[in-house]
Amino acid sequence: MIGSLQRLVESFDRFSETATRFGAQRIGRRSALSALGTAIAGGAILPMLPFDRSGGAAQAASTRDAGDETCEYWRYCALDGFLCTCCGGSLASCPPGSEASKVTWVGTCQSPADNKAYLISYNDCCGQVSCGNCLCNYNLKERPGYRMGVHNDINWCMANSRGLYHCTVAAVIGTG
Repeated sequence: MIGSLQRLVESFDRFSETATRFGAQRIGRRSALSALGTAIAGGAILPMLPFDRSGGAAQAASTRDAGDETCEYWRYCALDGFLCTCCGGSLASCPPGSEASKVTWVGTCQSPADNKAYLISYNDCCGQVSCGNCLCNYNLKERPGYRMGVHNDINWCMANSRGLYHCTVAAVIGTG
């Protein structure tokens, strides 16, 4: 058994040496450094790209978690994500240990109390893993995702240094 293992290791060593020599003879240092630089630069840009948090499933407002009545709150008419009120935060402030996204999306929601339309700023709270509580996907009057500022299926934490999505707050910023 030990002899066959030793032959296998020697075969792997010969293969590795042959492949390395072949590569060194065919590929110059400049082209290898160029390929390495391209891979590093491409890898640095990748985390800055927005990505879809919807999971590829088009969910209508009626498919929200039936037991979670907090999704019905009027401010959440365009919210897609975990409610910060269920994750240690409030309606307008992020939970401890997370920070508000530097970019946001907006929606206009109508309050049933005074029948006025309010401009709501939805801020993702960033820097911690997803809280996983109170998922709401309320897409009232949602438009296709070609206009980033009004689309809720994007990870808005992309502009923060700690790009992990945690939860979402809904702050009233004006009346309509």
